[in-house]
Amino acid sequence: MTTEGSSEGGAEIQKKTKWAFAVATFFGAGRLRPAPGSWASAAAVLLWAALAWLAHPAPHVLLLALLAGIALALIFGIPAATRAERESGRHDPGFVVIDEVAGQWTALLLAPADWRYALMAFVLFRLIDITKPFPVRRLERLPGGWGIVFDDVAAGLYALGVALLIRHWM
Repeated sequence: MTTEGSSEGGAEIQKKTKWAFAVATFFGAGRLRPAPGSWASAAAVLLWAALAWLAHPAPHVLLLALLAGIALALIFGIPAATRAERESGRHDPGFVVIDEVAGQWTALLLAPADWRYALMAFVLFRLIDITKPFPVRRLERLPGGWGIVFDDVAAGLYALGVALLIRHWM
């Protein structure tokens, strides 16, 4: 499924694959301003919180749900990010935020269902995603959606590690 944009003369100027842009923008979160990545991370935390606090799953069920969400974000997000990048003509476009969702859910993997840990995972992930410590920035060199997505997953792993250390010492 595609949609085509046209100029006044009817010439095609842009062609978008609907499913790819829906997934890449996390169903529109990537269009929010300012800081679309932060909006997507917040949406990911809110989805996690809704499951954790409204459904009250056992910790292992919450973990499995997050792992399934991360897997879906990777399976659909990498090709969607690749396509959105190609069709927009921009390298790692800011509106592609499915990577933030995968990274944020990674940062939340072992968090207990508590708002303090959700906030800590959010802040740590955003800080690490923005600063991109070694070797996170290197992962951006991967081609297409692989580079767009995997640097954020690595930032999520960093945030998870830091959060676990903080929780251990609290």
